[in-house]
Amino acid sequence: MSAPTAPRPTLPTASAASSPTAAATAAVRRVRLLDWRVRFAILSVVWGFSFLLIKVGTEAYAPFQVALGRVLFGALALLAVLLVRREPLPRGRRTWGHLAVAALLLNTAPFSLFAYAELSIPSGLAGICNATSPLWGMALSLVALSEDRPTRRRFAGLGLGFLGVLTVLGAWQGFSGVDAKGTAFALLASLCYPIGWIYVRRTLAGTPGSPAALTGGQLMLSTLQLALVSTVFTSAPAAFPLWPTLSVIALGALGTGMALQMQYGLVAKVGPTTAQMVTYFIPVVATTAGVLVLGEQLHWNTPVGAAIILAGAALTQTRPAPTPSTPAAPSTPAGV
Repeated sequence: MSAPTAPRPTLPTASAASSPTAAATAAVRRVRLLDWRVRFAILSVVWGFSFLLIKVGTEAYAPFQVALGRVLFGALALLAVLLVRREPLPRGRRTWGHLAVAALLLNTAPFSLFAYAELSIPSGLAGICNATSPLWGMALSLVALSEDRPTRRRFAGLGLGFLGVLTVLGAWQGFSGVDAKGTAFALLASLCYPIGWIYVRRTLAGTPGSPAALTGGQLMLSTLQLALVSTVFTSAPAAFPLWPTLSVIALGALGTGMALQMQYGLVAKVGPTTAQMVTYFIPVVATTAGVLVLGEQLHWNTPVGAAIILAGAALTQTRPAPTPSTPAAPSTPAGV
């Protein structure tokens, strides 16, 4: 981003170039540059640590309950933002109907699947599986979105990403030491994000309302969905241990609520192409946090495979990501 250009003197002098106004402008630009870099770093850490928080949460709560706490506190965080801004929630039955489907695909299903996956796989491996989301998205977009045309580069990225998954799982060893069920849950969770994003693009593009309002409504609906599922399939917790409880609260308020708001601001400041690069730092942070904080084991094929996956995902991203005018998944994100 650059400031509007002002008329320049025909013969700029050294004193003009070093005037207080020029110095102040340069200082403001440095502050703005630092600001988005700080946001970028914070977002990478918060989303990377989300997998560690899920792991800690499942030590005391059922996976559905962890997912419920995540969307509940995420919704509360975004509703607080809307209250401060005095912004209304979305209106219309059609909009809320589509938001209900988006909530299922982008929050209820993937959040629950990741929580179930981390009952049997390391949090770092779950973070790496999340990085496959752009690869799934590219494969799906070839058949679901007519504007996305296959290219050699994108096919190469898909093949490279698949090779990276095989490397992480240790295919040459017969997948020994890897929990197949947990890994399948994590990969299925990462598949939910591009499916949900394609649905959102087809049904909610151009819907009135800010990203915070649409996503807040989406998280409210996901809270209702998970509350129903948790009531049917789980029993109420007998106790509320400190660290698992704080982990679930942080997972929702920070990793879902605050992080999404920060992502919207980052896209507005530096554009979607730069902002979506946060996706490639998440597995690095998730793996590092799992090893240093939880003492998870790390074999050579895990970071090597993760690097191959990220390289493949980068090759598939030939088009700038759309701005979050609709309730976007952290597929980015985030696929998180």
